[in-house]
Amino acid sequence: MAAVSPEYHMINQRTWPCKSDGGPRFTAFSFVTTNDNKPRLRHSLTNHNYQSNQKTQNSSDFSQLPDDVLLKIAATFTLPNLRAASQVCKSWCDGLKPLREAMLFLKCGKRFKRGRGGVKADINKALESFLEGAARGSTLAMVDAGLVYWEMGRKEEGIAFYRKAAVLGDPAGQCNLGICLLQASPPDNEEAIKWLYKAAIAGYVRAQYQLALCLHKRRGLSRNLHEAVRWYLKAAEGGYVRAMYNIAICYSVGEGLVQSHKLAKKWMKRAADRGHSKAQFEYGLNLFSEGNMTKAVVYLELATRAGETAADHVKYVIFQEMSTSCRDRAMLLADNWRPLPSSSR
Repeated sequence: MAAVSPEYHMINQRTWPCKSDGGPRFTAFSFVTTNDNKPRLRHSLTNHNYQSNQKTQNSSDFSQLPDDVLLKIAATFTLPNLRAASQVCKSWCDGLKPLREAMLFLKCGKRFKRGRGGVKADINKALESFLEGAARGSTLAMVDAGLVYWEMGRKEEGIAFYRKAAVLGDPAGQCNLGICLLQASPPDNEEAIKWLYKAAIAGYVRAQYQLALCLHKRRGLSRNLHEAVRWYLKAAEGGYVRAMYNIAICYSVGEGLVQSHKLAKKWMKRAADRGHSKAQFEYGLNLFSEGNMTKAVVYLELATRAGETAADHVKYVIFQEMSTSCRDRAMLLADNWRPLPSSSR
């Protein structure tokens, strides 16, 4: 639906009450005459106006929200947001108590799942903790419970928890549900796209990438390269490495947008610097073609270590043209390389 302009609101906004309002009436101002014969405004407030103001204040009193409504609104909140919301008023503090408890179970579950914080990894205890958090209404715990069920092979139970989180507006739950539906047998492409789109417009980069893939590969949607590229680019700008690689390929061959080797190189390097093995191989080849042997070897070595066997053959060819000191320097750079941070969600 087209956005409504501010001018439209200004034109249609009533600036004076009409008789059909049913609201308080404007009457002539009451004046009194003083000893100096100068009329002055009598400062008075009618009971009707006072009651009207009281009604307005009460209608915007969010402290009166029912607890079940408050819990649904805050179901997707992280711990910092919960803490801030709990400080609004006492009724919110009391109403959000179950979600604050859920955060403790969520933290405990992550410790058991990863074997951190002085505890041994125990997937069953992790699941118990996530289920306790989910029972208290946290969508974050629902998503983690769904993931554990999925990893256990209990896919129907995993999908059920993803769906609960998705309905409450959690982008991770919406994205995971969409991906599961695409992988189902048979796949439910139509519903999968619906949930991926909800998560994508909420800014969830993994969903943006998956939606772009569906548009690109014609899964549940008619093939639309321009739309696919738009979502690839959004995900890439949001830090999703796979999207960086795909947008680099699109720029390289001119698929869905104007061909640009400069932009292709830019995005290929960004993906390579964040650990994408195919991007490291491609970028290494590009550097080799430009005559930058040392850097080419660094990226080809990184790609080789990540499992790109073809990169090792190219690296061997380049080695024949390099001195021992240049080889050693390149290998030292590869040993000290660390990936730049990226977004996984």
